[in-house]
Formats: sequence, structure tokens, C-alpha cells
Amino acid sequence: QVDLVESGGGSVQAGGSLKLSCAVIGKMYHIYLIGWFRQTPGKEREGVAAIDNGGITRYADSVKGRFTISKDNANGFYLEMNNLNPEDTGVYYCATRWFGFDRGDWSAEYHYAYWGQGTQVTISS
Repeated sequence: QVDLVESGGGSVQAGGSLKLSCAVIGKMYHIYLIGWFRQTPGKEREGVAAIDNGGITRYADSVKGRFTISKDNANGFYLEMNNLNPEDTGVYYCATRWFGFDRGDWSAEYHYAYWGQGTQVTISS
């Protein structure tokens, strides 16, 4: 069993920044990928960024150059978000996958086994 707990959401004005955190509680040895997803109003949940055990990263085109995914050595994963705009508003989730980038689309949510409860991000114009 793996539990994920997101934190760091909030409300900021356009152009501002936020840093989300994801704490993974449980056995990490079978986790190859951590992904960040977001559910924005009126849209399907989409992959934002992912990082594998070796630190290799992937980003959605909409966030490249603005968001940075990272991890520490203590089962902590982060999403630093800069130059935010109202289209970034939504609920952000972290999730775990049991295989790496070489097997399937990293942004496909059905590949992810465990999910956090989500944290709300609201960007005002």
C-alpha cells in the first residue's frame, strides 16, 4: 500500500508562483515514476509533469519552461510552478506508476496506480 499526500496549493495572482509537494508514504521500491496531474474546470484530467527514479523528467507542452518537477532523497516530490496564469487553475494530484518512461504514455492517467487526494490551485487574473 502506498499513500500520497499533496500540499502547497493556494490562490495567487497571474504571474505568481506556487510550489506543490507530494509525500509518498509506503514502499518505494516498486515505484518507477511519479506524475503530477491536474483537473481543470470543464476538462479531463491531464498530465502536467513526471519524474522517474533516475531524475529524468517530462512535461506537458503547456507548462514547459514554467513548471519544474523534482524529488528529494526522502520520498518527497515537488512541482514548482512559475509565471502562473488562470488556465493553470485546477486540482493538482500526484500519482505513482510501476514502470518507466519507456513503457507507454507518461501522461495517461490509467497507467498510475495510487493517487493523492489533490490540492487546489487557483490563479486570478
